[in-house]
Amino acid sequence: METPTWKEAEPPALPAPTVIQKLRGGIRIAAALLVTGVLLLVFVIGKGLKSLLGPWVTFQYLAARVWSRAMLTIFGMRPVVRGKPIRRGGVLVANHASWIDILALRSTTRINFVSKAEVRDWPGVGAVAALCETVFIERRRTAAKRQQAELQQRMLADELLCIFPEGTSTDGLRVLPFKSALMSVLFTEGVHENALVQPVSLIYRPAPRLSLPVNFYGWWGSMKFESHVWQVAMRSRGGVAEIVFHDAVRAADWPDRKALTQHCEQAVRSAFFSNRIEQG
Repeated sequence: METPTWKEAEPPALPAPTVIQKLRGGIRIAAALLVTGVLLLVFVIGKGLKSLLGPWVTFQYLAARVWSRAMLTIFGMRPVVRGKPIRRGGVLVANHASWIDILALRSTTRINFVSKAEVRDWPGVGAVAALCETVFIERRRTAAKRQQAELQQRMLADELLCIFPEGTSTDGLRVLPFKSALMSVLFTEGVHENALVQPVSLIYRPAPRLSLPVNFYGWWGSMKFESHVWQVAMRSRGGVAEIVFHDAVRAADWPDRKALTQHCEQAVRSAFFSNRIEQG
């Protein structure tokens, strides 16, 4: 499975795994599959009993959040949150470094994603994404109108969505120029007047004691999904997923989607200035 398209950096060179690392990886993958299987079962039962469980939506988001936190723990990572996310009726605009982005963001707040259609095929993550009502975007022009209508409907229903306007994942050491296409929904009738937009920076740091490459958690280019998951499962310990929620702005305060997109890009970059960012 090869979905990333940015290829301007070489994948990190890693030594051959030790027996202990292979054993750790196998245990973690088994644990991840078990946790995911339990969550899927809970979702199926929950849907059947939703009239008895109270608000199904609240239950759904809670289960997804618990799953995301569990997956981060299993893969040797912990979330560090800066700032506060908006709760509903808006869009989070984030840089995109890895499949781990989904776990990091979903572990912090009640959110639905706007993702490439290929995400549906990711083992485990794809099934959970579909159950959590992710909006899958196809690249066919014929699908554009339908997808725009779905995004507008979600916004009018007061959902909190997350988009990755770089259009591809990177090595996590840079922010690529943001594309404004998905921001157009914020300027549609009924949405523009009330929608909030919050830039989010995602920064990953391997534990220094492990001497892993600084771009270890990035997933890009020709790197296969399954292979990268396996490397993280084997080698990650004490990793940090830093999620920086910047100040939210009102879409109505911006003249057009390009100006709003530029603001979000600058805000996301700002969190990296004291670290190791490249301008893309």
